[in-house]
Amino acid sequence: MLHHHSLENLHLNNTWVTIGSFDGVHIGHQSIIAQMVSAAHANQAQAVVITFFPHPLEVLRGDQGPFYLTTPEEKVELLANLGVDAIITLEFDHTLSSLSAEEFIAQIAGQLGLHQLWLGPDFALGHNRQGTFPVLKQLGLKYGYDTHIVPIVDSKEGKVSSRQIRSYLRDGRVGVVARLLGRPYSILGKVVHGDGRGKGLGIPTANLEVWPKRILPSNGVYATWAYIENQPLPAVSNIGVRPTFENQPVTARIETHLLDYDRDLYGQSLRLEFIEMIRPEKRFPSIESLVSQIHQDIEKTREVLNYDSKTPGLSVRPAKTLP
Repeated sequence: MLHHHSLENLHLNNTWVTIGSFDGVHIGHQSIIAQMVSAAHANQAQAVVITFFPHPLEVLRGDQGPFYLTTPEEKVELLANLGVDAIITLEFDHTLSSLSAEEFIAQIAGQLGLHQLWLGPDFALGHNRQGTFPVLKQLGLKYGYDTHIVPIVDSKEGKVSSRQIRSYLRDGRVGVVARLLGRPYSILGKVVHGDGRGKGLGIPTANLEVWPKRILPSNGVYATWAYIENQPLPAVSNIGVRPTFENQPVTARIETHLLDYDRDLYGQSLRLEFIEMIRPEKRFPSIESLVSQIHQDIEKTREVLNYDSKTPGLSVRPAKTLP
C-alpha cells in the first residue's frame, strides 16, 4: 500500500477512487471502501482512497475543540487494512476548498487515470459543495469515468455518520459507538507522571497524554482494555476533573488502573479500548468513600470484561467486546 501526500508528480492508471474525510473509518466508510476494493481488484484495477487533513469542518468553521475520532496515522492504518492500493492524504486548506468540482475532478482524472468514482449518496465536493452526484456523473461523461453510488449503511440508531458517533461519545455511550465503528473506540497516548494520588491511595494509575484534538468519551469511569506492546490488559479508566480533590476548574485527565499489574509504565505508549461506562464522574464526601467506590468500580470492570484474576495466563481479550 502506498501513501501519498500530494497529487503533484503522481501518475497512476486505471484507478477506482473514493473521496472523503473518513474520520473514524466507521462501518459506513468500510462498506464503501470494501465494495470498491473488491470490485476494483476483480477488474485488475487499483483501489485508491483520497482523504483530507485537517478535516474540512475544522478549516471552514474554525476550531471545533477536541473533534477527531482517529489521528491521521490511525486513519491511514485502518484504511490500509481494508485492502486499498493507495491512500492520498491531501492538506485541506482554503486554496483547496476554493476549487470547483470540475477543477478538482480534472486534476484527479488526469493524474490518477480515473476509471470509476465510488461515493455515498449524500456526498458532494468542490466549492460550496457544488459537486453533487448528478454533477459528478455529468463530469464523468467529459473526463471518462463512471460514477457508482453505494447505499447508506443504517443501524438501529439511524444513519451511520461520524457526527453521530461524536454525539454518542459525548454521552458516554461507548457500546453504541463500538457497533457503529465495528470495533471499540480507542485512544493512544503516552504514560506521563501525574500527582501520584492514586498510588498513595493504594490504587496506582497511569496518566495518559493524548493528542489534544482527539475527542474523548464523556467524563466518567469505564471498563477498558489497555494495550501495551499489543498485550491486552484489563483496566478501569477514569476521564475527568477529579472533583473530590479539585475545587477550581482543571483540565480533564485520563487515568487508568491496570488490574493485577504493578510494572512501571512511565514513558510507554498505551492504547485504551472503551468497552462500557461504569458510572459518571461525581464528587465524594470523603476520601474513604471514594476509595470504596473505586473498589466497586474495579469489581464491576472484572464483571464487564469477564476477567478473573485467578485465571492464569490470560493473554487474549475475552469475547465480550461489542455490546
